[in-house]
Amino acid sequence: MAITKETQIGKIEVVGKHKFVQVRTDTVVIEDNEELSRKYHRHTLAPDAVITDEHSEVQSVCNAVWTQDVKDAWTTFKANQEIN
Repeated sequence: MAITKETQIGKIEVVGKHKFVQVRTDTVVIEDNEELSRKYHRHTLAPDAVITDEHSEVQSVCNAVWTQDVKDAWTTFKANQEIN
């Protein structure tokens, strides 16, 4: 009767004009190959986020969608918000 706990990437979504990346991480408890529980944690990454500690799948998505144009648009948007 072995109980294990593992973390999985449950979902990666790209949303909005500035291509924010939303990540759902699932924590799963398993006993004898049967799932006992699953809990979710979500976090969002903006195009200027440091992603070195993110899972490789998340890094791949970020690198694919955060083109230089997207990063520049995000930087400009933030600068305009600070002025107003």
